[in-house]
Amino acid sequence: MFDFHVVGGSSIRSLIAESRPDIVETVRDAYLTHHDKNSVNPNSYFLRFLEKADSRIIALPAYLGGRYGVAGIKWIASFPGNIEHNVPRASAALLLNDYATGYPFACLEASQISAARTAASAVLGAEQLVGGRSARRVAVVGAGVIARNIVEFFRAQEWSVGGFVVHDRSPEYAERLTRHIIGLGYGADREDSFAHAVDGADVVVFATTAGEPWVTEPGTFTAGQTVLNISLRDIGPRIVAGAQNILDDIDHCMTANTSPHLAEQELGHRDFVDGTLAQMIRGEVRAATDKPRIFSPFGLGVLDLAVGLRIYRRAVESGRAVNIPGFFGETERW
Repeated sequence: MFDFHVVGGSSIRSLIAESRPDIVETVRDAYLTHHDKNSVNPNSYFLRFLEKADSRIIALPAYLGGRYGVAGIKWIASFPGNIEHNVPRASAALLLNDYATGYPFACLEASQISAARTAASAVLGAEQLVGGRSARRVAVVGAGVIARNIVEFFRAQEWSVGGFVVHDRSPEYAERLTRHIIGLGYGADREDSFAHAVDGADVVVFATTAGEPWVTEPGTFTAGQTVLNISLRDIGPRIVAGAQNILDDIDHCMTANTSPHLAEQELGHRDFVDGTLAQMIRGEVRAATDKPRIFSPFGLGVLDLAVGLRIYRRAVESGRAVNIPGFFGETERW
């Protein structure tokens, strides 16, 4: 009852590498559990800094019921300036709490858990919108940690892809991701022009650090093209308004000046939202063929709990979790 474990980043990376298909299924099930209202997922809380406007630390508290029965909180920092020093933008910790007693029982390095659940959500959304696991061409915009994880999850899900094209404002980073994709067994090319990168791509993945829309020209995407709006703020509201829009959670996604939130502010309504990923999984919403299809996942705390709990259990079973004896100073009232 009073055990407390710590799971470090190196162990977590190996556990993720061993179980990506299982993580996709975990994320899928967590979405459905949340859709069935067997969860509590409050709004994220943003800690911002007066002299570092582009940086923030975010608290994501949540409870996930069903077969999980776990509460907890992810504390994740996003400092885009880190990438100028070849340091990952995000760092995080995840605390898991026992639902019966409220006692925390584990602390996990969580930037990789966060990246894995984000990537799993992306490929799950792609599969639902494309209608399978095949694409002639996938364009990846942004060549950082999230993009790398998304491509690794495409491979783990055995996607058949004719070729990837990678675009990043840094040719060096684009080249590194291109080589990584080739190492996974796919064909890949670097493309320094954004317009050329997305032209003719069946799937476009946005995984950037953009703080506001820079893709604003209507007609940028074509009917039937699937756009994974993972970084949430690259796409202008007029493009959003002219597309089929699938979100992971409508209320959560309509905050923090995401692309859908900006569209809501400009239009004064949410009529452009066509449904959620859970509704697509359940067959209640189908992919459009007469307009671009945009999947915008805000990223829910319940996903971190589901993936984190799975990783924690595997870490304990395989001896890769570190027990902290006596973590709680008192375990009896008297």
